[in-house]
Amino acid sequence: MASEKQFTESLLPQATSVVPPQRSRKLRWAILGASVLAATVYLAPSVSIPLSHALPSCLRAHHSHTKLEALCPQESSLYPQKHADLWSDLDNAYGTDGFKENTIKWLGDAVRVPTVVNDQQGPVGEDERWDVFGPFHDYLLKAFPLVHSTLKLTKVNTWGLVYEWKGSDADLKPLLLAAHQDVVPVEQGTVNQWEHPPFSGHFDGEYVWGRGSLDDKSGLIGIMTTIETLLSKDFAPARSVVLAFGFDEEASGVKGAASIAPVLESMYGKNGYAMLVDEGGSFGELFGTVFANLAIAEKGYTDTRVSVATAGGHSSLPPEHTSIGILSRLLVELESNPIPVTLARGTPIYNTVQCYAAHGTDLPHGLRRAVAASSHSDRALRRAEKILTHYDKNFKSLVGTTQAVDLIQGGHKANALPEEAWAVVNHRIATDSNLAAVQAADTGRLAKLAKHFNLTFNAFGEALAEGGAGTLTLSDAWGTSLEPAPLTPTGVNAKPFLLISGTIRAVHAATTGEEGGIVVAPSIMSGNTDTRHYWNLTEHIFRYDHWNMSDQKALSGAHTVNEHMRVEDFVGMIRYFTALILNADEAEL
Repeated sequence: MASEKQFTESLLPQATSVVPPQRSRKLRWAILGASVLAATVYLAPSVSIPLSHALPSCLRAHHSHTKLEALCPQESSLYPQKHADLWSDLDNAYGTDGFKENTIKWLGDAVRVPTVVNDQQGPVGEDERWDVFGPFHDYLLKAFPLVHSTLKLTKVNTWGLVYEWKGSDADLKPLLLAAHQDVVPVEQGTVNQWEHPPFSGHFDGEYVWGRGSLDDKSGLIGIMTTIETLLSKDFAPARSVVLAFGFDEEASGVKGAASIAPVLESMYGKNGYAMLVDEGGSFGELFGTVFANLAIAEKGYTDTRVSVATAGGHSSLPPEHTSIGILSRLLVELESNPIPVTLARGTPIYNTVQCYAAHGTDLPHGLRRAVAASSHSDRALRRAEKILTHYDKNFKSLVGTTQAVDLIQGGHKANALPEEAWAVVNHRIATDSNLAAVQAADTGRLAKLAKHFNLTFNAFGEALAEGGAGTLTLSDAWGTSLEPAPLTPTGVNAKPFLLISGTIRAVHAATTGEEGGIVVAPSIMSGNTDTRHYWNLTEHIFRYDHWNMSDQKALSGAHTVNEHMRVEDFVGMIRYFTALILNADEAEL
């Protein structure tokens, strides 16, 4: 059998695996407390029955014949070959104090330009709140002169940015890199809780502080810094590189990425891009091993409105059940009977668990055995699912379709019977499910109660039953439902996946001096990114930012107080984007 190196080279003949000079600098790893699976490690010692005994002997026997590494094969580190000298030069430059000082200024200055977007802002050109992006565009123009003098810039819907770096070979599909300019608001009541003002861009010797320093100006400025640096070295790509920077990702991208998508499609056509990389997962230590969580899918999304309409009147002559009372019973029914959760083979989360079992040195033995046998044993699969859900209650939220009653309203006066009461149930749809299945589940769980309360039952535009005591209506609350994202191809024939995996491993090795010190695990995004609007552009969509998630302090600031980015991690992101562009330029994709 060919080695991993030989296998990689056969798929990507223009790039090779060459071990770089070792660097003395090493990152200090911490346990990845942010991972939803970390609780399995932390809670295992408190279990009265050792996890190694959790499986029956028949399943333990299967495990002894399983080659765990085959559950999650790894590509060798992938370094540029044609551009080896340039990579070496930049890799050394990125380690200097002078470059670090430049990155501190670039990111800090970007944070100092507030680009807050709220939900449900008005149309661009009418709502003045969009004008915050004007100063940010001015900043980008000033900070990255080579980018703006070399790349073609197209502004979409006023504030969307599309940069095109034309390559010399028109036969090569472009590399598409995405990020977003907008940031979430800072609650005024929390400003005094920030260690440094939220838009200060303050550098304390280790971190740059402020809203957007992590999400997602680090990604945007990291991309711009990479290209500015490559241009300063007279690099000219063979493969075109396109940048897409939306401006309302935090509000679902309906005015930004949704407007940018048709422009991108008009440039290179449907499925016209080799691969797309946007914000997403990153790396950190878990189960004694450093894992890079490379998101290859996103959950779907829907909000089900549950509305009960009954006759009004004076509260002194009430019916047995008011609309509020009936609605309450319906919501109890939904929460008491959640949509079943099942760990299924072939899903991204199953692949993630397989990688943990194959490479996690500290993974509990019982879980490792169950996962190893689960590929051919339904009993072992259910056992793995049981162990994971028992020791980590959040695991169900990653695997299955979630539900959360987030909004409720009914009544307007204490002595008046409410004529309508409604609630909104938010669902994040599992990657192996779909919108129709979720709507059918909601409908099925409430059908008996609709009959019990003698209600006319309308569900998602279909009249299901007639009743005389009122009406129960289920509907898409805002018309914003989204199917789960298509799964990005992985495996031996998925060249873009192999390329980005090898790139991640190379960058980690270049940073730490440790070859093979990171494992790339396919995973999912439980939320949604701007990529939801870009499905037509390529089937190879990756959501990954290369920074160290073991820094629990940094994670705690995402979308809340004290958002910040470690400068060493930011430099690592720039090194990652550099290797990605150079490797993609050489590879056959």
